[in-house]
Amino acid sequence: MKKLTGGYSLRRPVLHEVSITVNPGEMVGLIGLNGAGKSTAIKHILGLMVPQSGEVRIAGVTLEENRDRYRSSSAYVPEQPSLFPNLTVKEHLEWTAMAYDLNKGSAIARMDELAQTFRMSEAMNALPDTLSKGMKQKVMLMNALLVSPPLLIIDEPFLGLDPLAIRGLLTSLEEVRAGGSAILLSSHILPALERRANRLVVLHRGRIIAEGSPQAVKLQAGCTEPDSTLDDAFEELVAAAEGGTLRA
Repeated sequence: MKKLTGGYSLRRPVLHEVSITVNPGEMVGLIGLNGAGKSTAIKHILGLMVPQSGEVRIAGVTLEENRDRYRSSSAYVPEQPSLFPNLTVKEHLEWTAMAYDLNKGSAIARMDELAQTFRMSEAMNALPDTLSKGMKQKVMLMNALLVSPPLLIIDEPFLGLDPLAIRGLLTSLEEVRAGGSAILLSSHILPALERRANRLVVLHRGRIIAEGSPQAVKLQAGCTEPDSTLDDAFEELVAAAEGGTLRA
């Protein structure tokens, strides 16, 4: 995403010249208050909204240049699970493997690995209506991780997951990142991003107010104490953006 301005209205754009780069093998955390523009940025990346200015490229192409390549180069996990009511967990994974033209043998082996990682082996033949919200979220994550596309976009992945599932997710994301995929992860759970993300982008009212490694963002916020956290830095950055001043 390069100098993207966009939103729902030409008169009142939500995003203002926002540039976000996610390199292969890198996890970038997208953070901000509700209404900061995170969801709008994701919708532009997914091609669901047309930029007013600027551009979005995935795997080197824009949506207009090569629609098929653009769409097949990313996978998206929304905050709210959305599953087909008449497909079992296993059938969801099989459908995804077919849609992305994955090797059948490799896909089956990967399905088994993901089922064990997320403790879903006994639920593979279950329908969505019989699953809890957390289990539905696991199904969404399993489908995205099965594909391991060039770009993986995940919106609030930790909501509804139990501690073991969170650990399994983070382990799986490390594997995906090691395999060369780029990961854009939007979350309010800042401690997890502080430990795992290579870089952070802090959005506030549609503008980037800080970016860089977790340590660099803390320094930009003036949080230099050894025990300062990313939560502390985020609070300082928002306060400064709303008219306060960064602490010395």
